[in-house]
Amino acid sequence: MAEKKETPRSEEIGLHNLKPKPGSKRPRKRIGRGEGSGLGKTSGRGHKGAGSRSGRKRKAGYEGGQNPIHMRMRKLRGPHKKQSMPFENFRTKTQPVNLADLEERFDSGAEVTLESLKEKGLATRKDPVKILARGEIKKKLAVHAHAFSAAAKEKIEAAGGSCHTLEP
Repeated sequence: MAEKKETPRSEEIGLHNLKPKPGSKRPRKRIGRGEGSGLGKTSGRGHKGAGSRSGRKRKAGYEGGQNPIHMRMRKLRGPHKKQSMPFENFRTKTQPVNLADLEERFDSGAEVTLESLKEKGLATRKDPVKILARGEIKKKLAVHAHAFSAAAKEKIEAAGGSCHTLEP
């Protein structure tokens, strides 16, 4: 039987001898502690100007006097122009529901409405529902939704179901 070798406590690895990697810890900046420190006199704030004053706050979007991005961008007004303002969201908001989810959660011959989708945990938001064609469907379902992708409509009707478009 092999004997357990006694190792001195200094060679063991444990909480008593863990140290940070050499060079990974740096002392904090001690600002305003004399010229010899390198951060005395103006304390790293430079001479004069708003940046040297106490309580100064930088304006959001301020680029040091350079013409800021929101002024450099072209401004074609109107929501019908997708390129009008790059900061606006032009995406139409719909909730996607895939055919695979309908196949999994509904029985054959069921009527799929917004309420039944909500009960099954599919369309939980207030946004319009769009049925997408990911997955296969073999059950005959009567699906009521705000929109259908062309492939989804084709698959539902091929399985013997029907698609009913709702008004948003």
